Amino acid sequence: MDTTPMPELTITDTDFRIGDEPLQIISGSLHYFRIHPGQWADRLRKARLMGLNTVDVYVPWNLHQPHRGSPLTMEEGLDLPRFLDLAAAEGLYVLLRPGPFICAEWEAGGLPAWLLTESDIRLRTSDPRYLEPVERYFEQLLPLMRPHLATQGGPVIAVQVENEYGASGLRDTAYLECLVAALREGGVDVPLFTSDQAGDLAGGGLPDVLRTVNFSGNATKNLKTLREHQPTGPLMCAEFWSGWFDRWGGGHETRPAEAKAESLDEMLSSGASVNIYMVHGGTNFGFTNGANDKGRYRPTVTSYDYDSPLDEAGDPTEKYWLFRDTIAKYAPLPAEPVPAAGPKLALEGIRLTERASLLAQASRLGAPRRATTPPTMEELGQNFGFVLYETVLPTAGAGMLRTAGVHDRAQIFVDGQPVGTLERESEETALSLRSPAPNARLSILVENQGRVNYGPRLRDWKGIAGPVTFNGYTLAAWTATPLPLTALDGLSYEGEDIEPGPAFYRGTFEVPQVADSFLHLPGWSKGNAWINGFALGRYWSRGPQRSLYVPGPVLREGANEIVLLELHGVGDPVAHLRETADLGFPE
Repeated sequence: MDTTPMPELTITDTDFRIGDEPLQIISGSLHYFRIHPGQWADRLRKARLMGLNTVDVYVPWNLHQPHRGSPLTMEEGLDLPRFLDLAAAEGLYVLLRPGPFICAEWEAGGLPAWLLTESDIRLRTSDPRYLEPVERYFEQLLPLMRPHLATQGGPVIAVQVENEYGASGLRDTAYLECLVAALREGGVDVPLFTSDQAGDLAGGGLPDVLRTVNFSGNATKNLKTLREHQPTGPLMCAEFWSGWFDRWGGGHETRPAEAKAESLDEMLSSGASVNIYMVHGGTNFGFTNGANDKGRYRPTVTSYDYDSPLDEAGDPTEKYWLFRDTIAKYAPLPAEPVPAAGPKLALEGIRLTERASLLAQASRLGAPRRATTPPTMEELGQNFGFVLYETVLPTAGAGMLRTAGVHDRAQIFVDGQPVGTLERESEETALSLRSPAPNARLSILVENQGRVNYGPRLRDWKGIAGPVTFNGYTLAAWTATPLPLTALDGLSYEGEDIEPGPAFYRGTFEVPQVADSFLHLPGWSKGNAWINGFALGRYWSRGPQRSLYVPGPVLREGANEIVLLELHGVGDPVAHLRETADLGFPE
């Protein structure tokens, strides 16, 4: 692997140059936060062996600073300096995209949930309530990044300013200028760039910052539009979409490999530079998926396979080989062989024999808080997971429970018995139910299914906002228990005889030799999965995704633990580890 300090990038009227040599950037996006850190080196190596000379890297502010004013965390899977060192060791340049907004089908587009405690904050603008924490974020991040800049001998040759700002419709040029000033004052002395879709180029750029364009196809047309907005300078597609993402309830998105290879050839033959989004998508582990809301809320699935050249397990696909052959026409390929697909683990019939009721043990997972009206998740200081709201119904008999709205999915119980569900996606706000007696306990379990990551609806609070009424009577004296589920150590597991409703199921299994695998859960309805304490993500029988990727480094030889939070119940609590993924049928 190459350990030679990397030269600086310069921009001329016609091309990129490294030292005295022209550079056609052939890049691919990799998100370190979507890849187990034990697999970073493998993914970077395979990106280089495909013929890439550069990787493109987002930085998720919300994970690095989960609480207002806290120091940035760079631990374990968030060790960005280590990831950049690994990229440099592979001889790869880096395009760094620090945000603060990244989109990326990521929770809130990377913006921290604590920003939403300011109810009328104007995100992605020069509103001081937004801009001040952005500047504090850069003040912590940029000193960690400076040693990795090409001007310091590191791999980072260019840095993006914000992300697809033209699509926001905000047109706050002063905001973009403030970001440029913060980057420069923070020591970023490599070239800066912006990226927008062709129709948004007018509103997303700055006069002295290189513009790039994002698209799926029609390379000649889109590059021509870029040239119209930028008469001189190198042409670059900063996001050439190799595939697409999936949403719950839709089909599995794919894009034909041959057509994508032809578009890549069209770009490279013209001399344009390109970043393939994604070269490897990875996984929205835990609760980190985003959502879209273009009039209807649509949460993104756990898998971020993206129909990429490297699949979710990092194995080369047909698209990988076609892209590699295309790149070989314009740049020399490494002489090393591409590793074959790695071995996969198969274990059928893992029984989960221990159970723990979520409603009964909620206070073991979070500290209850009393309130007159239900507080939002953000008001509770919580980023991800669930909130359990509880109060009493004043009277007996049938009635209508009404809310101002739930974000995003509420399961409702009376005296522990399930009585219905309200879904934001279906715009449901009211439910008919029966109270068995005065002061019957009302429990509402609300799931954050992912904050909106794109468009004008980024101020996406979670939980219940506003009053809740029963037959017109406003319910008060609430208890709200935050359930971030970052640790499950406090649970007390029992046998099979527990009350109905959401429950944790636990089991163990033996692994003879560690390898990647896919968790299949036929018969289970909806919930979350952990193996050895690592949060794999959400599952949901509505599909399209019907398996969860299990990175090999999560497993260990010998005994392993699996925990599932099942929200609706299962007849036979059995799970399976299989060698292949099931992401659903292509649309």
